[in-house]
Amino acid sequence: MKEDKYYIERVLLGDVNAFSFLVDKHKGLVYTIALRMLKNPEDAEELAQDTFVKAYNSLKEFKFESKFSTWLYRVTYNGAISKLRKKQIEVTDVDHDNLPDSEVVSTYSAISELKRNEQKKYINYAIEQLKEDDALMITMYYLNESSIEEISEITQLTLSNVKVKLHRARKRFYDELKVILKEEVRAIL
Repeated sequence: MKEDKYYIERVLLGDVNAFSFLVDKHKGLVYTIALRMLKNPEDAEELAQDTFVKAYNSLKEFKFESKFSTWLYRVTYNGAISKLRKKQIEVTDVDHDNLPDSEVVSTYSAISELKRNEQKKYINYAIEQLKEDDALMITMYYLNESSIEEISEITQLTLSNVKVKLHRARKRFYDELKVILKEEVRAIL
C-alpha cells in the first residue's frame, strides 16, 4: 500500500477519488477515538464524517511536519473536545486508589490466560468504563501504538502531562479489569 503522502499529493493535484484511500485507511481509528471520547455511536459517526470533511477541506494546509495520521487524529480529538463542550459535559479527573504493581501483574496474568476473543471483550468493556481522556490515552498508546510524542502532538499536552495521564489511565484500566474479572469469576462459581 502506498504512503499517505502519495494520496495527499494526488488529491492536491485534483484527484478527488484519491482521498477515499485515506478515509479507508484511517476511518477505524478516527471512529474509535471519537467513540472513546463521546461514548455515543451516533455522535462518533457524525464526528468521524465531520473529521474527514474538515481534513479534506484543510488538506492544502497540511505541511508534512508530522505524520498525516497524527494530524488527522488531532482534528478528531479537537472535534470531540468541541462536541463535549457544546453538550456541556463536564469532564473531571476522578480520584483513584493506587494499585500496587503486584496486583497489576496478577491482573495482567489472569487476563492473558483468557481466549483471544474473551480478551478483546473484556478489554473493550474495561475501556468503555473509563472516562473519555483515559479511554483515549489507552486507545492511542496501546491499540494504535502511538508514541508519547504523537499523543502530545494530537492532544496539545506536554510530554510529561501525557506520561502522567497515561500512567493514571493505565491504573484505572487495570482497576476496571480487576472488577470485571472478579464479577466474571463469581458468575462462573
